Amino acid sequence: MANLKDISRQIKSVKNTQKTTKAMKLVSSAKLRRTQQLSEQAKSYALKINEILSEIATRVGQVRDQEHLNRAFVQNDNPKCVDIVFVTADKGLCGGFNMATIKAVTKLLEEYKSKGVTVRLRAAGRKGIDFFNFQGVELFDSVVNLTSAPTYEKASEFISDAFKDFRDGKTDKVVLIYNGFLNMLTQELRVKDLLPVAFDSVSVSHETKSMMDMEPDDDEEILNDLTDKYVDFNMYYSLIDSLAAEHSARMQAMDNATNNATQRVNDLTVEFNKARQAAITTELIEIISGVEALK
Repeated sequence: MANLKDISRQIKSVKNTQKTTKAMKLVSSAKLRRTQQLSEQAKSYALKINEILSEIATRVGQVRDQEHLNRAFVQNDNPKCVDIVFVTADKGLCGGFNMATIKAVTKLLEEYKSKGVTVRLRAAGRKGIDFFNFQGVELFDSVVNLTSAPTYEKASEFISDAFKDFRDGKTDKVVLIYNGFLNMLTQELRVKDLLPVAFDSVSVSHETKSMMDMEPDDDEEILNDLTDKYVDFNMYYSLIDSLAAEHSARMQAMDNATNNATQRVNDLTVEFNKARQAAITTELIEIISGVEALK
């Protein structure tokens, strides 16, 4: 009977876990819908500001040489110091979501170090911070409670130091790494060279007609303002996109956990029934044996 009690206790425990994972799946599903809508809106703005910045930078590049071009648009194939900014979640229970980003950061870190490049890691998200701290890897900058509730102001504050160091010439490149939302079932790892800005995504010639006109004296000021917005908003969008992907990954992980719990309950129920049947059979044999002994 002790065996039956143990199995019954296990069934109860697994069922409680099943209720928890199912509830977490529903919560993540609801949060995903809200975050996905916000991500789509932010994506539209990010694409537009990138397009405008690319066109302006291309037009300025046509009339200026590399020496007089804004540093944010001068490509550097041999950087000496690189900032890697990466985004992970503050919480776990989302499958391999965080580890995908961590592996990408580790790989890029090793590649740069093998070339003698100085690398500074800037981390947003507790899981990434905890991992690299455990590995003994120094983090140049880190922040928690940003990825779980991102705002434009907080994103701008976090990335501002990296942008300032690049603008002042302390670093030659800023790379942004995060796990983004592709669809309800898939997350996509994204590695983006944030600075310098690659403006080869649009092709603009002198003859190209555009609704955009600039006064010669205004181009530097416009570029500086737009570059600030570009860096800030791309950081903000990466946080929103990563949060949507996190909810998607957690929803899948909790769905798998719920299904596994259901299967485990079924297996334990079969085991319980077998054990109960064996106990009943043993009791019947003992009764029959006792009756036979009295004859």
